[in-house]
Amino acid sequence: MEKLLALLTIGFGVLCLLFLMLTVAAARKKRILGSLATLLCTLLCLSLAVLSGTIAVATQGYRALTHEEVAAVVEVEPAGEKKIMAHFKFADGRQASYELAGDSVYVDAHILKWKPVANTLGLHTFYELDRVSGRYMNIEDELSGERTLYSISRDKPLDIFNLRRIYPFFSPLLDCRYGSAAFINADGPATLEIRVSTTGLLIRKAQ
Repeated sequence: MEKLLALLTIGFGVLCLLFLMLTVAAARKKRILGSLATLLCTLLCLSLAVLSGTIAVATQGYRALTHEEVAAVVEVEPAGEKKIMAHFKFADGRQASYELAGDSVYVDAHILKWKPVANTLGLHTFYELDRVSGRYMNIEDELSGERTLYSISRDKPLDIFNLRRIYPFFSPLLDCRYGSAAFINADGPATLEIRVSTTGLLIRKAQ
């Protein structure tokens, strides 16, 4: 996916330069209609190069989803009274450990669904795990107990999830963006799989 977007950016960039050269040549020969036509093609290719480049940068950290897949494997173990130690192994190879306060492991994610016109470019459902926190089973504990919350997304200069909210020109490409979350009780040592499907997030114990 990243390679495809990079190739599209480079391809449109090259076409932009070629049409720009043709525009300059036509202007020197005082071919007004020819220069206007090539100028429009130049601007079109420039816009497409900027758009594909922006999507390429803004979707870094997101993973394409065409079926249910494992986003992370988590080894959990008790770490004291209402404390959980969670060791994450993410699908992109990253590893991290978090001490969570509560009875359950709670994970949420960003989900992005593209429209059919974007599917033709190879853009399908994208997801990125966003946060992990501890969750108490008892509401009173949730209100008064210690809270733990960690970001598990990758740092990036642009985020397509936020760009869709701010800029309307992504509307023709992005169908919808939404959050999905799941939690599972961690009352003993276990290996958990955080899975993402086209309908959202789920957590289950590894078989």
